Amino acid sequence: MAFPGGRRALAIVVTLVILVAGCVTWALWPSGSVVKGRDLVIPVVDGPADDQHVDLDATFYPPASGGRAPAVLLAHGFGGSKESMREQAGRLAEQGYAVLTWSARGFGRSTGQIALNSPDYEVKDVRRLIDWLAGRPEVRLDAPGDPRVGIAGGSYGGAIALMAAAYDSRVDAIVPQITWYDLADALFPDASGKGPLNGVFKKMWAGIFFSSAADRLAPDGGLGAGGLAGLTGAAAGSGGDASGGRETGRTPGAEQVQCGRFLPQICDMYQKVAETGRATEEAVDLLRRSSPVSVPGRIKVPTLLVQGQRDSLFPLSHADANARAIAATGAPVEVAWFNGGHDGGDGEADWLSDRTTGWFDRYLKGASAGSGDPTAFTVTRDGGRDPGTRRPVLLHATAGRYPGLAGGERTTVALNGPQQPIANPAGGSPSSISAVPGLGGLLGGNGGGGSIALDMPGQAAVFESAPLAAPTQVTGSPTVTIRVYGTGEATLFAKLYDVSGGSLPVLPSSLVSPLRVTASEAGTPVTVTLPAIDRSFDAGHRMRLVVSTTDLGYATPAAPAVYRVALGSPTLEVPGDAALRTPATGPAWWTWAMPLAAILVAAVLLLTGRVRRREEAGDDSAADAEPSEVPLVISGLGKRYRNGEKAVDGLSFRVEKGQVLGLLGPNGAGKTTTMRMLMGLIHPDEGEIRIFGSRVCPGAPVLSRLGSFVEGPGFLPHLSGRANLELYWQATGRPPQDAHMDEALEIAGLGAALERAVRTYSQGMRQRLAIAQAMLGLPDLLVLDEPTNGLDPPQIAEMRRVLKAYAERGRTVIVSSHLLAEVEQTCTHVVVMHRGRLVSAGPVGDLLGTATAVNGAGPRLEDVFLDLIGESR
Repeated sequence: MAFPGGRRALAIVVTLVILVAGCVTWALWPSGSVVKGRDLVIPVVDGPADDQHVDLDATFYPPASGGRAPAVLLAHGFGGSKESMREQAGRLAEQGYAVLTWSARGFGRSTGQIALNSPDYEVKDVRRLIDWLAGRPEVRLDAPGDPRVGIAGGSYGGAIALMAAAYDSRVDAIVPQITWYDLADALFPDASGKGPLNGVFKKMWAGIFFSSAADRLAPDGGLGAGGLAGLTGAAAGSGGDASGGRETGRTPGAEQVQCGRFLPQICDMYQKVAETGRATEEAVDLLRRSSPVSVPGRIKVPTLLVQGQRDSLFPLSHADANARAIAATGAPVEVAWFNGGHDGGDGEADWLSDRTTGWFDRYLKGASAGSGDPTAFTVTRDGGRDPGTRRPVLLHATAGRYPGLAGGERTTVALNGPQQPIANPAGGSPSSISAVPGLGGLLGGNGGGGSIALDMPGQAAVFESAPLAAPTQVTGSPTVTIRVYGTGEATLFAKLYDVSGGSLPVLPSSLVSPLRVTASEAGTPVTVTLPAIDRSFDAGHRMRLVVSTTDLGYATPAAPAVYRVALGSPTLEVPGDAALRTPATGPAWWTWAMPLAAILVAAVLLLTGRVRRREEAGDDSAADAEPSEVPLVISGLGKRYRNGEKAVDGLSFRVEKGQVLGLLGPNGAGKTTTMRMLMGLIHPDEGEIRIFGSRVCPGAPVLSRLGSFVEGPGFLPHLSGRANLELYWQATGRPPQDAHMDEALEIAGLGAALERAVRTYSQGMRQRLAIAQAMLGLPDLLVLDEPTNGLDPPQIAEMRRVLKAYAERGRTVIVSSHLLAEVEQTCTHVVVMHRGRLVSAGPVGDLLGTATAVNGAGPRLEDVFLDLIGESR
């Protein structure tokens, strides 16, 4: 994706790489597995009458330990496929499990249509998969036809884990992540407790969830390259499938284009509720059939529920409802709130991997080793920043019991504020902003649990506490009673801010509570349950309750109206849990003093050495090069995988102004890792990177001079190309005139298509828009990953001209590409990497001058490249 750089832009990158992509697949384990899977097709029969034949594309990974082992089914997220889980499955197989991944019906290369994890469809498919596992010689059996099996998955995959456990008693343990309890409540929430029929339509998430599959149809009637994966694949750390798919049993036509790969009744339901903005009884019934709420008392297996604190799609209340329902059966239940979700944050992949493996070790293998001390409740908290790396430190508070959203204890905080008029604008626009699907960090959030929100003047009532006398830890859902005066039905949104004297108010987790209430002249009282959060409000801060009439993510009435809002009770009830214990947030004083002393000693030695070298070399040595004028210097760069293998090993090179540098290397050479370190997204283990003389680290100011486009374009699909560029630049906080928008639009060359929704764009159009976005602000250093991917020959030639002209103006361009002929025509210099190391660096002409002609023709960069990496021609 493209971004102009800077502190806020870094937050955007972290979020977009993980979400825009939106609803959401989830990475449970790190990559790098050596276990190979066997691809296969498993035919199933499903449908209400057991008359639908579907082929499920699957992959089986035998246990690395050999013999019979417990089995794990890994379910992908919405928009993904079995490919989303390939690396995770291999890792789990290395831990001694037999693993089966599959593409759910309607996704990847599996046939059938999406039924939202219906008992008549997807649940029956999972039963057949369990039958298949029962016949494998690698799988341990509890009884004939009954394998020892667990299920793990995130979002859509988490829901199928819950639903399968409800309908198949052979399931022995599950780990559902960032998923739902009641899909109707998730899409039509109501904070007054009256249920989805009274709920407020979550229009933006619903639009992504339902309509994108239809909008991304490939010519064969299946999901095109990317599909929903382009919207929801990385939210939580795992990519979607780009393999497309095929539709069976339907003739392409208007109805199919309208429904995509959903069952027609699901499309019909969505279209009706999208038109009215209100749930119908039929919609609630359909959505609930695919939800654990429909099977009370039937999930009776050990369950680890992992839910994200930054999740406006399936907030913490859904894990809470699942936990209460499963615990009522007597089954072991643990709940973990982590720093992430569908709206971004830190994925905590390693920690989640350990928790998941430990859960299966305990309940599938019967082993206590590796599972850690049992805890019923874990909460990820901000532990400040590491003093050495300045990276955020995440701590895990634990308790032996899960208290629920009401907390272990409740206190009250006095609120003040008069009765206030609030207006619902005509058409519901402009809207206040809290969480924007796929852009959790856009307005200032960085994964630390808070974001800056926007409340429109005249549309919001504000009530505030006095400065807190002592720190107050809030864990759970606060509640407050308000009164609404006026006539007719009011749609309102309540949210709780953390307000300090010297900075903007922070909305924890970007969450808001919607509700509908019938106003009256006497004032209708309503008790509002605010979003569940885990946040420490510092002493001297104030709690601010805001009640507004609009929110960008929800459907609101079009008719103008004015209401009055007052406090029904002068207090805010705040939950907490004193049983939660957080590890110490910092080391003892002497562990700080020793590194600081070492740093001081090293600084003295370094300065002394520099003075001595300058004295020996004379004044000219200091003028050999001005570091602040060199665009990029990489020195001794190293980065290791978790298994100790080096992804980048002792890499050093330098890039000057005016160069177009091609970064070349085969897959696995370390190019992407190098680029991620260059952007400050990951820290090197050794060496350093300097951009214009400043060392690169997350949030470094010098990153504002860097524009990048990596790992594919990511945009809000419902906005136009122009609106995406404008919104993105606004997020940087820089003046509009500094964007040089006209130049960027000229680069895009999209003409009238700039005013169309991005979801209608081809791959090439998205690519051009992404490169234009990277050039916003005309950054001094431009880094592009496969910029010509998806472009036709004339567009590639134009891109070549643009990049050369960009560098000729005194700027610098770095291009990573596998199109060697294109690099040869575009780049002035090249750096060749192989197995993490530098193989060659220098001008393209010099490199070609060392090559031998082939078949009488002049040397080609491709020939030189193959020679350098030791491959035959």
